[in-house]
Amino acid sequence: MSDIFDVLADGTRRELLRNLRERAGEVSVGQLVAELGISQPTVSKHLKVLRDHALVTVREEGQHRYYRLDAGPLEEVAGWLAPFATTPGAADAASRAGGAVSSGASAGGAYSAWAGAEYGDRVGRAVAETAHSARTAFEAAQEKLQGTQRRIAGRLPRRARRS
Repeated sequence: MSDIFDVLADGTRRELLRNLRERAGEVSVGQLVAELGISQPTVSKHLKVLRDHALVTVREEGQHRYYRLDAGPLEEVAGWLAPFATTPGAADAASRAGGAVSSGASAGGAYSAWAGAEYGDRVGRAVAETAHSARTAFEAAQEKLQGTQRRIAGRLPRRARRS
């Protein structure tokens, strides 16, 4: 789940998802470049990330690629966020944002409530920052452990090190 939040934390990827959702069909990379005013390599890079996380599907036709939103992973996110969005007053705020907030809500409605609300940015960033902090702490702990192992190995007699 944290990986999808890392993906959704990026504003360009959310804009691509929003554009694909509004189209409710296939969109070419060229159309996305023209509509979003972003370079083709940047659009392609972000679409690859979305594809790698199963948020979009791609159909190749010659040299052209056509992308379509895959709402399945977003339904999982909506289900995970639903308990947080059903706090007193949150359902009214989500309704004003244009979506339904309930465990039975459609993926499109729940996604638009999440994507359009300011707390979506904060949740995505907080999850991404937490995941990054956890990875950094884990890597630092691994480095300390390896350093300790090297120091201990250096203090052992040579015969003990060989076995």
